[in-house]
Amino acid sequence: MARHKSYAVAQDSEPTLDISSLIDVCFLLLIYFLVAATIQKREMDMAMLLPGDREMNSNSNSVEPLFISLDEHGSISTGSGSSMMLLDTDVSSRDLPLLTQQLLLLRDSSKNPLVQINTHEMTSQQRMLDVLNTLVGVGIHHVTFAEF
Repeated sequence: MARHKSYAVAQDSEPTLDISSLIDVCFLLLIYFLVAATIQKREMDMAMLLPGDREMNSNSNSVEPLFISLDEHGSISTGSGSSMMLLDTDVSSRDLPLLTQQLLLLRDSSKNPLVQINTHEMTSQQRMLDVLNTLVGVGIHHVTFAEF
C-alpha cells in the first residue's frame, strides 16, 4: 500500500482588505463633482427697513417711492401708469444692469431713497431675490412690497 504524507496546513489569519485604492476613488469622485457643479450666486445679507420700522415711517412722508414691477414672466419695469418703463426682460440673466443704473440714479438724487416692489403672484422667487440683491448692491435699504 502506498503511504500518504500528511502536510500541516498553515492557519491563515483574518483576511484583510486594502482600501487605499477605494479612498483614492472617493477623492477623485469628490473632485469631479466639485468641478462639475455650477456655483450659484448667494443672496446678500438684506438689512432692509421694511414697513412698520420707526425710522422708515418718519422718512416716508417726504420721499416719493420708485415703483419696481415684476410681471409673471419675470420682466422688470419701473414707474407707474403711463410713465412705466420696461427695463430688464432677460430672465436667464441674474444680473440686472438697467435696473442697477436706475437705482444708482435714485440713490444719488435722494438722501433716503424709497422703493416699492409690486409683484405678480406668479413671479418666480429667484427673480424677486435678484431684485433684492440689486437693491442691496447699490445701497438702498428702504423697501416696501405690494402685489398687483
